[in-house]
Amino acid sequence: MLLNILLVIGTFFFMEGVAWFTHKYVMHGFLWSWHEDHHNHHKNFLEKNDYFAVVFAVFSVSFFAVGSFVPGWEFMFYIGMGVLAYGIFYFTFHDIIVHRRIRIKFVAKSRYMKRIMYAHYVHHKVHTKNGAEAFGFLFAPKKYEPKERV
Repeated sequence: MLLNILLVIGTFFFMEGVAWFTHKYVMHGFLWSWHEDHHNHHKNFLEKNDYFAVVFAVFSVSFFAVGSFVPGWEFMFYIGMGVLAYGIFYFTFHDIIVHRRIRIKFVAKSRYMKRIMYAHYVHHKVHTKNGAEAFGFLFAPKKYEPKERV
């Protein structure tokens, strides 16, 4: 039981590294054609960038399936849970809180939320494939601590 919980938690945190790598080298790399509309203003609710959510969902469902149906591979189910948990946090933070794709009233009060939101806004100052920074989603280095206005 404890090992399963650790697998979910460990996978969740590992996914931040996967997301950072994917964002920097895939989204801003050879699959920029999917990600480009996300960096430019548009009026559509859906974006080509949403294909990435589908890809990660396929991985999560695949882990669930293998963990459920392949004897000896039950641990994969819990890895799928970690991927799913990360996806839920990503969707909530990135799509709802930062980009307001679903309108809610939210004001960042904690230093953590202010920092990751500011880092994401810094990332979106660049509307091209090259030159962006701050590729993480749920972690941002201290250099993105927003300066308090006096």
